[in-house]
Amino acid sequence: MLVILKLFVRLGLWIFAPQVQIRNKSLFAKQGPLLVVANHPDSFLDAVILGAYYPRKMHFLARGDVFRKPLFGFLLRSIGMIPIHRAREGREHLHLNAGTFDASVDVLAKGGGILIFIEGICLLTHELQPYKKGATRILEAAQLRGVQPMIHVIGIAYNDFKAFGKVVEIHVEEFEQAPAMEHAKHRLDFNAAVFEQMKRLIHVPTKHMRIKKSLFYYLNLPFYRLVQGVVDQKTKDTVFYDSVLFAALLFTYPLYLLILGTGLWLAGLPIWYVAFFILMLPLGIKIQMKST
Repeated sequence: MLVILKLFVRLGLWIFAPQVQIRNKSLFAKQGPLLVVANHPDSFLDAVILGAYYPRKMHFLARGDVFRKPLFGFLLRSIGMIPIHRAREGREHLHLNAGTFDASVDVLAKGGGILIFIEGICLLTHELQPYKKGATRILEAAQLRGVQPMIHVIGIAYNDFKAFGKVVEIHVEEFEQAPAMEHAKHRLDFNAAVFEQMKRLIHVPTKHMRIKKSLFYYLNLPFYRLVQGVVDQKTKDTVFYDSVLFAALLFTYPLYLLILGTGLWLAGLPIWYVAFFILMLPLGIKIQMKST
């Protein structure tokens, strides 16, 4: 199931973000307990992209308030998300973070991977924000249980936060063996070292993608404008536009193609022609994207 979901997401990213450039990609294939610390410029899209390109299953720490609706909580946990609670979402929930760190160490102890956005906030910017304590709390809990994970430091950057056809730069490096997290100074030293390393890894792309205005462009445009308009209204004054737009297109575009294909078939067109036409709609957009 996870493999199918990854392939589906990668297929969507193939068009939505046609240039995802990963430096030191071989590190993604390493096995064993892994803690990934990354910057957080573009909301849930950051997790979607990193989760899609890491071959293994990654568990993500996500803001705890989105888990409060039982159905959402069930779905998010089923794809590997672990809630982490922040003071601005209600201090009365902070005590639940003890369970968050225990659950994270359980994943690491089984050789799994944890991804945490160490800034703890998304502001649609590539400027790093002050780090929170989450990563050091996980490392502290892991060391108490004799687990020493590898640490990947990632800088992720986008050419644009609202454009369709993104260029994404991902730079990953290993962090040297983490020091013991016995004192507050150790935690501050760790965050300071990661901050300097991550700052060096963030390279904002200068390339942009242009789509040739052909027949394929105009056939897809009404559907895209409809979805984009709804998403823009629903996410106004928030940081979720990009991630919601990607999710909306990912799950509604196949339905659009199915409805369109059914209509053409009912109109009497041969099934081979309908299949070819429907296949060429997304392929045409991809083929006609050019970097500038």
